Amino acid sequence: MLVSLTFDVEQDCPPYLNTTRGMEKGLPKILDLLNEKKVKATFFFTVEMARKYPNLTKRVVDEGHELGCHGFNHERFDKLEKNKAEMIIKKSLDILREFGDVVSFRAPNLHFPHYLFPALRENGVFVDSSKARYKGYKGGIKAFDGVLEIPVSITSSVLRLPWAIQKVIHKRLNEPRVYFAHPWEFVPMQKERIRLDCKFNTGDKALMLLEKLIDHYKEQNAKFVTMREYQDIYGNE
Repeated sequence: MLVSLTFDVEQDCPPYLNTTRGMEKGLPKILDLLNEKKVKATFFFTVEMARKYPNLTKRVVDEGHELGCHGFNHERFDKLEKNKAEMIIKKSLDILREFGDVVSFRAPNLHFPHYLFPALRENGVFVDSSKARYKGYKGGIKAFDGVLEIPVSITSSVLRLPWAIQKVIHKRLNEPRVYFAHPWEFVPMQKERIRLDCKFNTGDKALMLLEKLIDHYKEQNAKFVTMREYQDIYGNE
């Protein structure tokens, strides 16, 4: 069984907030837990967060996790003109590669037009994870213009549901099981004026549930893989 833990590293709950408590407190907690469990993950950084928190970005790379691209400033690529979107993709990758190798991409809000896949390939991206099964994508794992698509399985708020409910959901997922969350979900967001699904069970509760998820799959001898590893697993199919 293949399982991937991925994290979209951005400001707190965009577009509602401009704070970065998730970076300052949430991301270190995630990294500590992953180190304790000896699990590697993929972290899709926006350039804005990588520049603002270079030491945390370096820590992600130094601890053996994969550094991926999440755009420059969490822009919606499906709402940009093609030329501007292509420019942002290139610029974002160039800057993030100052911290480490980057071959994976995820668009903010999981919205990425098909006509931009060539721009990913031309800029050295081999794996994309911008499609989502829960948003109706039914294409499975396939290549778009030479870029391997690894769809997300479920939305991040599912990982904050009570564990008894989660277990039923996880059991029904197709492989590979690709999860994502955000650093801001691991700090208390209950008092913020944001959507309910963005703030319930945030903070330490979310961290405890993430630990349960990891332990659940370790008990099943699942293999935790980063996005870049899918190129070797599925790249020749």
